[in-house]
Amino acid sequence: MNSDSASRARRSIPWLVIAGVLVAALSLRGPIVAPTPVMNDIETDVGIGPAAAGLLTTAPVLMFALLTPVAALVIRRAGAELALLASLVGVLLGTFVRALPGFGWMLTGMVVIGVAITVGNVVVPVIIRRDVPAERVVVVTAAYAATLNVGSLLTSLLTAPIAALIGWPAALVAWSAITAVGIVLWSLHLRRERARGEGWGERYSGSRGVEAAGAASDDIDPDTLTGPMPVVAGRERRLLRRPVAWLIAVSFALQCTVYWALTTWLPTIAADELAYSPAAAGAVASIYQGAGVLGAFVVPLLTRFAPRGVATGVICASWLVLMVGLLVQPELLGVWLIAGAIAHAGGFVVIFTLLVQVSRDDAEAAGMSAFVQGVGYAVGALGAPLSGLLHETTGGWTVPLAGMLVLAVVYSVTLLWATALARRR
Repeated sequence: MNSDSASRARRSIPWLVIAGVLVAALSLRGPIVAPTPVMNDIETDVGIGPAAAGLLTTAPVLMFALLTPVAALVIRRAGAELALLASLVGVLLGTFVRALPGFGWMLTGMVVIGVAITVGNVVVPVIIRRDVPAERVVVVTAAYAATLNVGSLLTSLLTAPIAALIGWPAALVAWSAITAVGIVLWSLHLRRERARGEGWGERYSGSRGVEAAGAASDDIDPDTLTGPMPVVAGRERRLLRRPVAWLIAVSFALQCTVYWALTTWLPTIAADELAYSPAAAGAVASIYQGAGVLGAFVVPLLTRFAPRGVATGVICASWLVLMVGLLVQPELLGVWLIAGAIAHAGGFVVIFTLLVQVSRDDAEAAGMSAFVQGVGYAVGALGAPLSGLLHETTGGWTVPLAGMLVLAVVYSVTLLWATALARRR
């Protein structure tokens, strides 16, 4: 292959890879969100309070934080493609463990799901940066964020109606069908790559990544990197000295805290404050996930037609509108949740686009992805149980929502600051 052909190949859009990533994304949030529409039923049947129920969403988020460095190692050793397949298999296993009787099994299943999704969280940005042309990264990242929200939308909207027909344990298991489809499609992709004769052992084994580590310098060519992310000595330490890395990590941490707190308790808030039925509360809460499908594409549109930094400003304003609206006039819950959907989906795109933009090569992108997600999810895991505890203590939702408003203000400051540093670069 001559240099012109190689250049055209590198610029082409890998549709099969993108499709595989998007199908897998359906199982990277939905299994965590699935219990929230039936949380009151779970509390009653299992005999737990709101603070303990909050652990069902906290457990997987905590796994995101604790095991992100391990996930990065798995990706480097096994290869990105096999790592994503293992992630989906783990989600499927955890879904069935969660269905076993007893709160202990539910919590164990959520931990297994969290461990599996942690690998998927880290590997998808790596695959996007490695395989997608640079000019398409924002759009593909937006599509990925939108698909995450599709998975959450489906589980938020349909879990309660399905539970009314077959019970909430069976309703939670029913979502394993989507994960099974993802496993089949990603397996077909791996077989196709193997049939191409690209060198299964070379492309997917860890040896290539290790060899690359030994030979790599700061001049890693992302266009030629097809195997696992190389381990470059000293990367992680240098990351900690970059202010923009910390600002992105803090922004992601605050977004995770508010997002997971609201995702866990929105159906309960709608039921308690507005007297919604479980099905109606789940349907309204699904707006927060569903409108995010469109919200994810707000950032690419603004990036294309508006000056840089406008997208970040819109995301920050959307978070503030959501929190102020929930506190001042909860009756307009649907309106505020549309703003919230733009906030959380668009914020995801802004943060991970910034991550890619400020990374100097693929190895740093992998390290920064692990660092940002490790810090972010460690803090974000506290959102649901602390909000539940504040609700138990105060008997209402005003104090928890006021705390989230404060976090949204700090988030706006850090994200705007990170965007300014990225623009200078």
